[in-house]
Amino acid sequence: MVEQVGAVAATGGGVPDVCARPPRHRGRLARWALEGQTERAGAHPGPHGVTRHTHAWIRVMCLTGVDYFSTLGYQPAIAFLAAGFVSPLATLVLIALTLLGALPVYRRVASESFRGEGSIAMLERLLPWWGGKLFVLVLLGFAATDFMITITLSAADAAAHAVQNPLMPAALHGAGLWVTLLLVAALGAVFLKGFREAIGVAVVLVAVYLALNAVVVVDGLIQVLGHPTVFANWSTALLHQQGGSIWGAIGLALLVFPKLALGLSGFETGVTVIPQIHGDAGDTDDAPTGRIRGAKRLLTTAAVTMSLFLITTSFITTLLIPAKAFQPGGAANGRALAYLAHESLGPVFGTAYDLSTIAILWFAGASAMAGLLNIVPRYLPRYGMAPTWARAVRPLVVTFTLIAVVITLLFDANVDAQGGAYATGVLVLITSATVAVTLSAVHRRQRGLAVFFAVVAVVFAYTTVANVIERPDGVKIAAVFIAGILLVSFASRLRRSFEIRATSLTFDDRALEFLAEAEEYGEVHLVASDPDRRSREGYEAKAREERHDSHIPSRASIIFLEVRKADSSDFEEDLVVHGTVRHGFRVLEVTSGNIPNTIAAVLLQLRNITGVVPHIYFEWTEGNPLSNMLRFLVSGEGEVAPVTREVLRETEHDVRRRPMVHVS
Repeated sequence: MVEQVGAVAATGGGVPDVCARPPRHRGRLARWALEGQTERAGAHPGPHGVTRHTHAWIRVMCLTGVDYFSTLGYQPAIAFLAAGFVSPLATLVLIALTLLGALPVYRRVASESFRGEGSIAMLERLLPWWGGKLFVLVLLGFAATDFMITITLSAADAAAHAVQNPLMPAALHGAGLWVTLLLVAALGAVFLKGFREAIGVAVVLVAVYLALNAVVVVDGLIQVLGHPTVFANWSTALLHQQGGSIWGAIGLALLVFPKLALGLSGFETGVTVIPQIHGDAGDTDDAPTGRIRGAKRLLTTAAVTMSLFLITTSFITTLLIPAKAFQPGGAANGRALAYLAHESLGPVFGTAYDLSTIAILWFAGASAMAGLLNIVPRYLPRYGMAPTWARAVRPLVVTFTLIAVVITLLFDANVDAQGGAYATGVLVLITSATVAVTLSAVHRRQRGLAVFFAVVAVVFAYTTVANVIERPDGVKIAAVFIAGILLVSFASRLRRSFEIRATSLTFDDRALEFLAEAEEYGEVHLVASDPDRRSREGYEAKAREERHDSHIPSRASIIFLEVRKADSSDFEEDLVVHGTVRHGFRVLEVTSGNIPNTIAAVLLQLRNITGVVPHIYFEWTEGNPLSNMLRFLVSGEGEVAPVTREVLRETEHDVRRRPMVHVS
C-alpha cells in the first residue's frame, strides 16, 4: 500500500505538502487575471480537456465542425485563385488525400491519443528526452501558427461577408480591417469573461450553416444541369488553360492541389475534442473503447461530409461565377458561396447566409482560441518552459489576442494573403501525425501499416514543401512563433532551475517505517549514494567513509538515499519513494530525471513528516564546476551537493528549519 505524504495515517496529523506552492499576496487585478490557475502543469488543459459532461459523437462533431466546415466560407474562392478552371480536378485530388490519407492517419491517432492530446503527444511519447522536447516545441510553433491564423483568417472572412453585404451602408464597404479587429477583440473579451463549452451553440451553427450551403449547392447544380452550355463553357476554358490537353489539366491538378490544403483543417481539432465524446459503460481511463469508436465515427463523418461539400461547391462556383469576380476586390473574392446565395436566391436568403457564415467563422476563432488554451498549459509549464502564469487562462487570452491583432495588421485583414500561412500550419501538423503513426506501426511491428503510413507521410511531406515554396509566409510566421517559444522556453527553464519540481511526493509503507524509526532517535541522517553501486562492499565502504569524514555519531543510524535517473528533459514529476533493505542497510529509492531538486524535495517532506530537520551527506563532484553546472541544466546531474543546497535555500527561508547539507 502506498500512502500520500501528508496523510493523517502516516503522521498523526496534517502535514504541509512541500510540493504545494506557497501563497503569494496579489492585488485585485492579479487575482482576477490568475483566477483558475492550477499548481500542476497539464491539470488545466483548457476548454476541450477535462470535462464534466460528455455528449454523443455527432454533437461533438459540430464542435470541431465550426472550424472544419467554416472553411467553406473562403475555400472555393481561394481554390479558384490557386488553380483556376482546374479547381474541381484539384479538389478531387484533395478529397482522395483526405479520405485515403488523412482519415486513416487520424483514426489511428484517435486510437492511441484518446485524451485529447492529438498527434503531438504521440510524438512526445515516441521521441523522449531532449530531442523529443525540441521536436514538440517546433510543432507547437506550427500549431500556434495554425490556430492563430484560424482566428485572424476567420475574423477577416467574417468581416468580408459583413461589409460586402448589399444591405450594409456604403460607408462600411471599405472597413474590413476595422471590423476584423473588432471581431478579434470581441473574441478575446468573451474568453476573458469566461469561456464555457457551448456544444449546443455549435450544433445550431453547424446545422444551419450546412443546411444553407446545401440549398446553395442544390440550386447551383440545378442551374448547371438546366444550362448544358455552362458545363461546355467550363470544359472549353479548362482545355484552353492547358493547351487543349486533358492530361495537362490532370497533371496541373496534381501539382496545384497543395494550394487547396485549407480543406484539411479539421483533423487535428477533431482529435482534441475526444474527451467530450460519450463512451460505453465499460470504458476505462486506459481503454475507452466506446469513446474511441465514437471518435472514429466523428472523424469519418466529418471527412465524408466535408468532401461532398468541397467538390460540389468547387464545381458550382467555378462554373457559375465569372473569373474576374474571384480576383482581389471582386464580389466573390473570399465569399464565393455568398456571392451565389445573393445572385441566385435573392438578398434575403443571401443575408441569412452571410449572417450564418459570420457566426460560424467567429465561432471557429473561438474553437482555435480554445485549442491554444489546451496546448500551452498541457506542455510548456510541464517542461518548466513557461512562466507559472501560463497555467491561467486570462493572461494567455490577452497574449493571444494581442498577437492576433498584430497578425491582422500585418496582413491588412486580407483573406487570400493569410491562406498560405494557414495551410502551412495545417499541413505540418498533419505531416507530423503521419510520422507519429508510422513510428507507432514500426514499434508495434505492423509492417504493412508502417509502409502504408510511410507512403502517406511522403505525400504530405511533398504537399507541405510545395506549399511552403509557393507561399513562404506560413513558414516565416511559424519561424517567428518557434523562435519565440524556444527563447521563452529556455529562459524560463533556466530561471526555474532551482525550484522544487515534484508535483506530488509519496512514500511507501517501508519508507514510512524507516522514518518512524529515525524519528524515535530525534535525528535523521541520510547518505546520498550512487544507485549503480549496490554491492555489500560498496555500502559498507560508503557508510564507513561518511562516518569518518563527516563525523556522523556512531550511535546514529544512517539511511541511504538513491535517485535513479529518468528523462532529464521532464520538469515536473510525480515522485514515489520506496524503502528497501539491501545487504542489511536501509535504502530510500526514488526515480527522477533531476537528482538535486528531487533530493531537496525528499528532505523537506521528510522534515514535514518527522518534525526533525534531516542531515544529508555528499561527496564533492569531480570535474570543472562550470561543466558540472551545465551537466545539471541538461542532464539533471553535475554539481549535486551545491545545487541541492541552493534549492533548499530558495525553498526554505528559515535557516533553523532548513535541512543540513554536508559535503566531504
